[in-house]
Amino acid sequence: MRVMSRAFMWRMRTVTIVPVIALLIALGGNSAIAADDSGSAGGAGLQAASWLATVPYGAAKVVYAISGGVVGSLAWMMSGGNTEVAKAIWNPSMTGHYIVQPQNLTGDKALHFVGGSSD
Repeated sequence: MRVMSRAFMWRMRTVTIVPVIALLIALGGNSAIAADDSGSAGGAGLQAASWLATVPYGAAKVVYAISGGVVGSLAWMMSGGNTEVAKAIWNPSMTGHYIVQPQNLTGDKALHFVGGSSD
């Protein structure tokens, strides 16, 4: 039983870490670009802080989005294929921001965990 629990924990870590790393790599080019302060020490600090904040935030957002996808799919099945019911769950959970940008840390741009934002 102990061997199975270790294997299960390893799979769970892999299932969580791999999508987060893939997301960070895919979106990493635009995630920490500060328009005004890119050459200063403060700008570099903001970029580093945004990356460090993105790691746990992005992981939580990915888990939330996947959970919303599963729950929305179950709601769709339970409602007899009513897409509006599923979309009411999918849209807030799967949209929103997945990365923290330096502008979010300075308060210049809002950070939306739950979707519905156009910026």
